[in-house]
Amino acid sequence: MRILVTGGAGYIGAHVVRLLLGRGDDVVVADDLVFGDADRIPGIRVLRVDLASVDAVAPLATCLREERIDAVLHFAARKQVAESVERPAWYFQQNIGGLANLLMAMEEAGVTRLVFSSSAAVYGSVSGATISEDAVTQPVNPYGRTKLVGEQLVHDAGRSFGVSAVSLRYFNVAGSATPELADRATTNLVPMVFQRIDAGLPPQIFGDDFDTPDGTCVRDFVHVLDVAQAHLVAVDSTEAGRGDHEVFNVGTGEGTSVRRMIEKIVEVAGSSLVPEVVERRAGDAGVVVASAGKIRERLGWRATYGLDEIVGSAWEAHTAGRAVPGIASSR
Repeated sequence: MRILVTGGAGYIGAHVVRLLLGRGDDVVVADDLVFGDADRIPGIRVLRVDLASVDAVAPLATCLREERIDAVLHFAARKQVAESVERPAWYFQQNIGGLANLLMAMEEAGVTRLVFSSSAAVYGSVSGATISEDAVTQPVNPYGRTKLVGEQLVHDAGRSFGVSAVSLRYFNVAGSATPELADRATTNLVPMVFQRIDAGLPPQIFGDDFDTPDGTCVRDFVHVLDVAQAHLVAVDSTEAGRGDHEVFNVGTGEGTSVRRMIEKIVEVAGSSLVPEVVERRAGDAGVVVASAGKIRERLGWRATYGLDEIVGSAWEAHTAGRAVPGIASSR
């Protein structure tokens, strides 16, 4: 299969590129390289383009035609919640504008297979033992709303020109396959704790008065390699011109408290730092855990890595990256 991966130089995208190459697919990446890093994907052709630009449709359509692309995996997006609250209109321009430009290019080039990188942020403050795909979607921030509107746009494209699509709602992605593929976005919990440990500062827990066993938030942490594998089975399930749209959660179905996760990170890092509790963050739900039954039953995917492997692989990549010039500082 010939696949275009937008945002393929990013954390999750680069892991997916690695798996696609490993099974023999031909891959082209479209990325503006603002947060992506071309060193993650050596030897891969990169179309450097800002998907949200009004000038993006033509080069994307040309790439799709000339490379004879069969399917698109769309990761390119902005994803910082706080930033989305500060700049909501810009977030819609970036995330929805970029997706709209991609869909127009796909329509022009006659490409009708798509996997869309969505998020559990579409559920908003929904809380519970497990959250299924038919739960109420009420995002509590502009980032989450862009993902929900993105799903709706993908659905409408199926009706309009036959796009066969899958939207994958990620829960808490962590871990790494290799140092160069490490997650270096310090807005995510695991690298955020690493940063505090490196600085000799205690990791922070945002609130310990939730209605959970230890009072801290409970989250579904899933290994990035499991998430990457979900994209392969998702794209394989699409069929050109079919005009359907499926939505799947991508998680383990098991919850881990933030306190337990931080203690595991501190343990793996060999640190003696003791986490400190600070005020809750606005909008944090007590329990956010995926119901992963639908993707298991329909696509045969299930998470295979546990907490030890997630934290261990992330710390190994982090410590290796600190020793390699350029890796620790790039994003």
